[in-house]
Amino acid sequence: MPPETSPRTPAALPARRSRLTAALRPGNAGVVYAFVLIVAVLTLLSAQLGRPSYLSPTNIVNILDQSSLVAILAVFTTVVLISGNFDLSVASVSAFSAATVLSLVSTLGLPMAMAIALGAGLLCGAVNGLIVQRVGINAFIVTLGTMTAVRGLVLILTDGRTITAEDPDAQRALIALQAGYWTVPHVLAVAGAVVLVVGAVLALLARRSGGSPLRGGVAVAAGAALIALSPILGFELRLSKPTYYLLVIVTITWAVLRYTVIGRRLYAVGSNAEAARLSGINVDRYKIGAFVLNGLGSGFVGVLFAAKLLAINPTGLQGTELTVLAAAILGGTSLFGGLGSVLKSVVGALILFTLDNGFNVLNLGANYQGLIVGTVVIVAAAIYTIAGRQRQVRRVRESQAKPVETTPKPSEPERQGALR
Repeated sequence: MPPETSPRTPAALPARRSRLTAALRPGNAGVVYAFVLIVAVLTLLSAQLGRPSYLSPTNIVNILDQSSLVAILAVFTTVVLISGNFDLSVASVSAFSAATVLSLVSTLGLPMAMAIALGAGLLCGAVNGLIVQRVGINAFIVTLGTMTAVRGLVLILTDGRTITAEDPDAQRALIALQAGYWTVPHVLAVAGAVVLVVGAVLALLARRSGGSPLRGGVAVAAGAALIALSPILGFELRLSKPTYYLLVIVTITWAVLRYTVIGRRLYAVGSNAEAARLSGINVDRYKIGAFVLNGLGSGFVGVLFAAKLLAINPTGLQGTELTVLAAAILGGTSLFGGLGSVLKSVVGALILFTLDNGFNVLNLGANYQGLIVGTVVIVAAAIYTIAGRQRQVRRVRESQAKPVETTPKPSEPERQGALR
């Protein structure tokens, strides 16, 4: 029996290199390459045409702010897609929550109105999940129906007209929730402190496990260097509040999916629900929970949308669900479940809004915008589909190339000894 390979042994290095190589393949990191390429092309075109610098801090902040709400929806939609389901009702649920908070904020105050609006979104998600899992109707049909039904509720709640928060105190409370920027001075110092803490934790864990504290020591040294450079360079981070909300949501969701049992089970449920059920996982709980989380996230986006415009009409956010799905598809999320990354979905949303912003900077007509964005989505879906097929072919070939282990036949002296 061969000895076990430790992560610290030289035999583990090829495995690490292979994982890194796989992560950098176009099929996995293609959305990042596409984003970098689009930004580079738009930067060069804007400079050549004499336009303002595309990578100016103001423009970067604007792109992040404009994409934040759609990116938040894309994060929760990705969770639903990973679980093996589909949700077309996110935009209608957000509009319903926006109409709810605007209708109640003047009389109940923002905390209570926001709680009711979030509860409305959560309820819509629970209804979707229960109907899909308990009744057994296809998620596409169910959420298509709830999309229309909830949009009807928006029409009833608004009475077919635009509603606003009329109370000045309510308006100020809503504006404080969404408007404005939070500036983080000395970003290098903040980043250095985080790296320093992570390095200390890694070094402590390595010491307890008897491993080499080299990695933790390098991180500690890098963190100390960043803190030392902070007074000299003096970088600061100035982002809008919705952008910070997005950063917190995507960080927590990514960590749960990547490092917890809940995330691993969610991927297992979406990849093969029957196998997950046979292994003891409560499939219905995870699938319904994904819908509930998506409804809660949609409600939160609706509240932010209401705080941004201080108004909502019956057609508010209509068509946004297609943009959200496009962002998830650009991020490589599978429509069949078991595959997806919230980080890549956020990059997909950034691609869409980067293109939109670039078209405005370059003064490109709206007719060409739709054509180019649609082409980008189709090309991205084609790339991920082809890459997925190649991975399947590679796995089949590797499985066929593996030698079949057979029990060795006993030699003649061994057989005679056994007979004796």
